[in-house]
Amino acid sequence: MHLAFLSVFFPARFADLRQFGTIAYNAFMEVVQQPIFLLLMTCSAFFCVFLSIVPYFGFGDDVRIVKTSVLAVTLLAGLFGAVMCASSSVAREIRSGTALAVLSKPVGRARFILGKYAGLSGALTLLVYTNLVACLLSSRMAYDAYGSADTVSFGVFCLGGLLAAYVLSGFLNYFLQVRFVITTVISLVVLTTAMFAILMATEAETTGASATPREVDWRLIPATVLLLFAVLILTALALACSTRLELLPTLTVCSGVLFLGLMSDWMFLERSQDGTWWASFFYTIIPNWQNFWLADVLSTKESIPLQYIGQSFGYLVGYVGATLTAALWLFEDRELN
Repeated sequence: MHLAFLSVFFPARFADLRQFGTIAYNAFMEVVQQPIFLLLMTCSAFFCVFLSIVPYFGFGDDVRIVKTSVLAVTLLAGLFGAVMCASSSVAREIRSGTALAVLSKPVGRARFILGKYAGLSGALTLLVYTNLVACLLSSRMAYDAYGSADTVSFGVFCLGGLLAAYVLSGFLNYFLQVRFVITTVISLVVLTTAMFAILMATEAETTGASATPREVDWRLIPATVLLLFAVLILTALALACSTRLELLPTLTVCSGVLFLGLMSDWMFLERSQDGTWWASFFYTIIPNWQNFWLADVLSTKESIPLQYIGQSFGYLVGYVGATLTAALWLFEDRELN
């Protein structure tokens, strides 16, 4: 009813919105149906949980090491996911001529780029969410030198969540001819969440998580939200690079920006405060990933304030807006034939 109202009274706006939604949906489905996306989601979630059963002999810092490691896995998975998704969704379509076919219709290049970014962001949010579930479970399974590995929770999550998703999707693909990859992705999200909820309903002592009762560190949720902001910025950068470059050059550029951004304070901050123009320039245009990496807070009893998350979201909006503007400028005169 609402869509009919919009189509009658605002036909042009409704048509633009429908085109944008179609491009975003197609970009999302194209990404989540790729086997590499499924493998990345599975391997990153498995590795996050696996890190919690490894003995570290960290002199009391074992739990902190696990939390920092799973956040690092989430960030790296987001980096590779952003580059591969952007390259497959934009660079490959330009190379194959699909982008030319789309833009030959009454679809503007700005709407094409924005729709692609919306679809890629949705797929990567799904990836980060699956890793978040694994990170929360890992924070409960982590143990110190006086505890023991929580092999029961590890087995329940891997067998009842990861493996069961593949078995269920294989069964549905064989008997009902449904698409295997997209069904497995959906099954992974649902079953890992269900296994996490089941394990949370079980007392920590019964699963052998530690000599002392362990609890979930819910501060991983805002910490992972900040990493999602970083992944969305990387997605915009990868999308801008994909308008001109292929997969490997895009991965090289994004990895370099990630490396420089992690060292931005050390390389540019002091020089920019001294008035060096080139340091101020690079400190401004290179995203400072330290603003999104708050793993050190998890080693204390402090929490991440909502005000900081709001400020980081403002930084995300500004940087993504500038990057997508550059992407549109690069794509505007790109030859598609």
